[in-house]
Amino acid sequence: QVEFVESGGGLVQAGANVTLSCVANGKTWSVGPMAWYRQAPDKQRELVARVTRGGAEYADAVKGRSTVVRDFTKHEINLRMNNLKPEDTATYICYAYVWTSEFSTPADFWGQGTQVTVSS
Repeated sequence: QVEFVESGGGLVQAGANVTLSCVANGKTWSVGPMAWYRQAPDKQRELVARVTRGGAEYADAVKGRSTVVRDFTKHEINLRMNNLKPEDTATYICYAYVWTSEFSTPADFWGQGTQVTVSS
């Protein structure tokens, strides 16, 4: 129903920057909040950054070195992370709150994720 195109991950050195992009396609009659989450091995999934109509929110771990931008017309969210640290290593997963049709109940949709590995 809803498909995500995620890109931008990879292997980088500590101190480098990365930009992650995500576009929600398919049955996206209306899209509410979009966000990036991350999940490291043996850890719970955690919010990295979220954009709603009210603005952007960041996790404390990335605040001050990250910028999230939402294009509401394209159902797109981009996350720029600067000065990456080894502890940023994780699978970064795109999220969207979506109405798939005019009369549908909105639901949570998740992308497959893109891997970011930061070497020290």
